[in-house]
Amino acid sequence: MAAGVLSLSITLCLFYSFSVDFYSELSHFHLFNADSEFVKNGRGCVCSREGIVLSTNARFYAILKPLYGEVGSDSLAVEWMEVKVNSPQMSRETTYKMSLKDFTLQCSSESRNPFVEYAVQYSIAAAYATLDKNKRNELQKLLLQGMDITILGCNDFYSYRNQIEARGLPLVPESLAALPAFTSITFNAEESNPENNIKPEVAKTGLGSSAAMTTAVVAALLNYLGVVDLSTSSKDNKSECSKDLDVVHMIAQTAHCIAQGKVGSGFDVSSAVYGSHRYVRFSPKIISSAQEAVSSTPLDEVIGEVLKATWDHERTKFSLPPLMNLVLGEPGSGGSSTPSMVGAVKKWQKSDPQKSTETWNKLSDANSELEKQLNLLSKLAAENWESYKTVIESCSMLKSEKWEGQFSKTSDVEIVKALLGARDAMQMIRSHMRQMGEAAGIPIEPESQTRLLDVTMDTEGVLLGGVPGAGGFDAVFAITLSDSTTNLTKIWSSHNVLALLVREDPRGVSLESDDPRAK
Repeated sequence: MAAGVLSLSITLCLFYSFSVDFYSELSHFHLFNADSEFVKNGRGCVCSREGIVLSTNARFYAILKPLYGEVGSDSLAVEWMEVKVNSPQMSRETTYKMSLKDFTLQCSSESRNPFVEYAVQYSIAAAYATLDKNKRNELQKLLLQGMDITILGCNDFYSYRNQIEARGLPLVPESLAALPAFTSITFNAEESNPENNIKPEVAKTGLGSSAAMTTAVVAALLNYLGVVDLSTSSKDNKSECSKDLDVVHMIAQTAHCIAQGKVGSGFDVSSAVYGSHRYVRFSPKIISSAQEAVSSTPLDEVIGEVLKATWDHERTKFSLPPLMNLVLGEPGSGGSSTPSMVGAVKKWQKSDPQKSTETWNKLSDANSELEKQLNLLSKLAAENWESYKTVIESCSMLKSEKWEGQFSKTSDVEIVKALLGARDAMQMIRSHMRQMGEAAGIPIEPESQTRLLDVTMDTEGVLLGGVPGAGGFDAVFAITLSDSTTNLTKIWSSHNVLALLVREDPRGVSLESDDPRAK
């Protein structure tokens, strides 16, 4: 199972990602859950190389079990295996036959998901690439039993506004909490067409569901096939755990990038795998080389090279300062098209390199300043907890304009100065993102979101507010102080914004012992 992730990259591009949690019972029933992520990019939008990733408790699960009982040695000559993928929330079942010779998939169903398909192909290819010949027969026997994969996403990944409004319930988190877990998903009426920025098929909240799902499936398969042992992720063996998580990260990043047809930022998958951290992304050439090789080289050899490559991503510890809460809100637009938004920014970069570089650098500086102030607040909390606690609790009941005049002690004033420094950095980030959107001709922070965020930032106890990911209409976020979240959710509700139930959760991939539907 994987934890939910909030990636906060160092430039103001915020987007949600996820982590993966894993559940196993006697090695026959595997479940992963991947969390959502929130990012502010380091070098701009979803194309950044550096960023901060905060995990959330929104998760995706992949439950894996064999379709058939054990097979005899006379069956080892069979070259095809069966794979069944169930998505109960979407009332879909997809059946495949996979060649154990070249890992190609044949599908007998109309509904197909490339993220799931590449996750399955690349994970099985990874098993062939890494397991020695003595284990190949056991691997073959396991694969010939077939695979039944059930995929579940927490309600936070999808929009349930229609159901809530149809029931006459208020747009508050309590209404979401009243829904059954893994409720059936709402479909948008419009035909999906990302190129024309038409809403996607499924009404989502912008939490990075494709990356969470991909990571969950990859982690479950790699553990099931013996490539990694994720049971150590919940224990103290950090060295072995780190190696196994790195393998999950490499395969999930590769599958996700190739499924979406481009090498993205990688923040979402990283958050799904590792949980909260500061992230420096890998060099794109690692995956672009695999994209080129896959047409002429056996897939297990390609994946073998991916696993042997020098992955230059970096991660260091990061989390929100104490007594701060992440709050995510859904304005109800049903999702924007991230690929088309990012494409527009890249086009602007090429057409006006001087201006775009200037804006990008200012954005990067503002993000770095925000990170600096948040780290300072964590440091101040560790050095003088009582003073920190007093300041945060007092400021949680006041608008930011009144924070400074409440304190005279040097230690208290220093904490308030850091809080206001973080706010100023966020305001600069939003300004630069709006400039970028105007220049690129896309609504990174649309006017409707600007009005909402201005109200948000002017609310008692709110430290920060912004739009996540590539921007757009999908969602808004806020970071609140102490117990001020309830007040903000009521204000959001009055502006037709539904506050989600997700909260920060620093875990990444971890082993679970129970089917989430049994909770």
